[in-house]
Amino acid sequence: MSREEYFDYLSPEDIRIKGTRVGIETVVYAFQDGLSPEEIVQEYPSLNLEQVYATIAYYLRHKSEVDNYIARLEKWAEERQREREIDVPPVVQRLRTLRAKMVQAQVSQA
Repeated sequence: MSREEYFDYLSPEDIRIKGTRVGIETVVYAFQDGLSPEEIVQEYPSLNLEQVYATIAYYLRHKSEVDNYIARLEKWAEERQREREIDVPPVVQRLRTLRAKMVQAQVSQA
């Protein structure tokens, strides 16, 4: 199985299933959660069974490499989330304050 036959390498941190916008981590997560290949195809209709089996086979054959890739993705996502929390636009801050006041008012009335 050739990697390039089944995957698009958009960058070292972005590997997609060829012809889709689905990252390999999506299939790996579903597989780790116990979904069968058929169930994964039902969850992600842009994939076909061959693509799902190829991704799982690739994962099982290169488990540590894929696990490291996913760990880097998770770290990147956490960093982006922290950045978003630090640089919250004023309108979002006002909406959060308003929401907190509304929740507090509901709790006080209960």
